[in-house]
Amino acid sequence: MLTVDMSPVVGKTFTEEDVGKLEIAFLREEQVDCPLTHHFGPGVYIREVVMPAGACVIGHHQKFPHINIMAEGRLTLINSDGTYTELVAPQTFIAPAGRKIAYIHETVRWQNVYAANETDVDALETRLLDKTVASQDAQQARTLLIAYDHSADHEDFAKAIEEFGFAPEIVTALSEHLDDQIPMPLGSYKMQIGPSRIHGRGVFASGDIAAHELIAPARINGKRTPAGRFTNHSCRPNAVMFKDDKDDIYLFSTQVLSGCKGGIVGDEITIDYRQALTLSMGAK
Repeated sequence: MLTVDMSPVVGKTFTEEDVGKLEIAFLREEQVDCPLTHHFGPGVYIREVVMPAGACVIGHHQKFPHINIMAEGRLTLINSDGTYTELVAPQTFIAPAGRKIAYIHETVRWQNVYAANETDVDALETRLLDKTVASQDAQQARTLLIAYDHSADHEDFAKAIEEFGFAPEIVTALSEHLDDQIPMPLGSYKMQIGPSRIHGRGVFASGDIAAHELIAPARINGKRTPAGRFTNHSCRPNAVMFKDDKDDIYLFSTQVLSGCKGGIVGDEITIDYRQALTLSMGAK
């Protein structure tokens, strides 16, 4: 956990460039757990983050004014003119476009509320947030740091699809076929889609996920969700598919998965395609 002496900025005005330099300095430090949950309702997207006591945090740049709900905790905001504003939950207000810097005194649960009619987190982040090059580089660096040698996963994938009589090009065509795909249904998810070191794009934990926890629907009424399409194969899977009595298929964890640290996504969620293909081929 990063604890910072903020006395040098008391009474000092600072620009976006100054905040960018501070962000780079923060990103050199060990990042704290900041689990992120995505809530989708009719016409609304709520991005909920939990920030631990003792952390100093810098938010992504918000492109537009929007509703903020501080549901739990206590923090001090550092304003651009160098003054401090202490906030104690509960608080609800409209925040302007821009970035926030805060010191967390007591664990904070914070919600950003947006008008939205989609459930694609990538598209929403592109529309609502300006992520700096530094934060994107940090995500890539962490991905490279935690990347294992995935050759065993690739070899096992080839064996798995061969056992079911599929050629690689057929699997690719089926994966990219759009007629049986739907967006994520409305609901709350501790996962999102992102670039994968295993293959193409994958499913990643954004929030902390317990063992045997429901992660997301993978197939509903015969249609694949992004969780069903993008979950990659591994010979060391940490999740499993489960089919209910309606032949809908859901993704469950089999072990504890770690979510976001700072603003960087957590563990990649993987399955054994043998198990998933058995379920899918047995579904009506």
